[in-house]
Amino acid sequence: MAAKANLIMTNDIQVTAREIDFVTRFERNWQHLRDILGIMRPIKKQPGAVLKSKYAEGTLQSGKVAEGEEIPYSKFVVKEKPYAEMTIEKYAKAVSIEAIKDHGYENAVQMTDDEFLFQLQTDVTGRFYDYLKTGTLTSTETTFQMALAMAKGRVENKFKQMHRNVTGVAGFVNILDVYEYLGAAEITIQNQFGFQYMKDFMGFNTIFLLSDSEIPRGQVIATPVENIVLYYVDPNESDFARAGLVYTVSGETNLIGFHTQGNYHTAVSEAFAVMGLTLFAEYIDAIAVITIDETPTLGTLTVTSAAGTATGDTKITVNPAKENANNVYKYKVGASETAVTYGQNLRNWSTWDGKADIAAATGQKITVVECDGTYKALNAGSVSVTAKS
Repeated sequence: MAAKANLIMTNDIQVTAREIDFVTRFERNWQHLRDILGIMRPIKKQPGAVLKSKYAEGTLQSGKVAEGEEIPYSKFVVKEKPYAEMTIEKYAKAVSIEAIKDHGYENAVQMTDDEFLFQLQTDVTGRFYDYLKTGTLTSTETTFQMALAMAKGRVENKFKQMHRNVTGVAGFVNILDVYEYLGAAEITIQNQFGFQYMKDFMGFNTIFLLSDSEIPRGQVIATPVENIVLYYVDPNESDFARAGLVYTVSGETNLIGFHTQGNYHTAVSEAFAVMGLTLFAEYIDAIAVITIDETPTLGTLTVTSAAGTATGDTKITVNPAKENANNVYKYKVGASETAVTYGQNLRNWSTWDGKADIAAATGQKITVVECDGTYKALNAGSVSVTAKS
């Protein structure tokens, strides 16, 4: 007698178990990462939602106000810059019946599932690391220790300026820089779910140890844990589900959908994954990117001067362009060229926006310096002034 219709067979149970195991392990890894970082519950977004990084800017008006005069307002605004659109991404892999025959099910299917899961996870973290490198709190330090200290200090200072609390700071460094710095020192490096990290090191909550492909040597990145957010699109609420494409999900926080099936036309075991997952830092100007240069030298700027628009003004041009868009120009006008050394703090020099004419007399010397975000001198050049008479 034939089996009754809709009877659940052994193969059905194995496939379902494989799907449940995959999504459970994937979400367990992300839960562990959130626990390490101290990130709160992931935030669900709808497909098509645009993620925007935020940054604040404004100008502080002079506090020198005469008696009885109206005090000017200092205007500060928070601006947004589009980063990425939340979308569902589709992935697939297939294992042939010949591969299963030659290597066995565990090797051909289960091990490739493990690698599939790892690379899906790496794809998300890799994009996050690339995004972190665009942080605007940039500076250069001469040692790894000082780079760590300044990275932490700068992001904490930024959050204090924004009147936001910092409960912890996450750091991201090249693993070779860490071992070179520590030498034979005894340290505890934890390695779980594909993440290598140190806890409570030099004041950081967590420092992630990354490879050369994820962060170059000589670079330290930091941001407050409150700045890191995990956004996701629920695969069950996407158009795939509406179209009848059913994926197994965890049933709680659905970060990924997974489906397996046998393709009898080609005799392969197919696996499909869909996810819309983005690890994101909300404030781009609360990400410190510190470069380590152990033998720094002052670079050279070619400065030219021509008559400006108004009488007594000069038009300055500088080459090459800034090394980093967030660097600032400082200048000083005098009877002779002003000597500058690498790393010298020029906070009290006059600021130039790179475009406006500068008031100076013909024959004077103007020294223009490109500084990092902490006003440390990086490149400098001087020229005799030509002003409009």
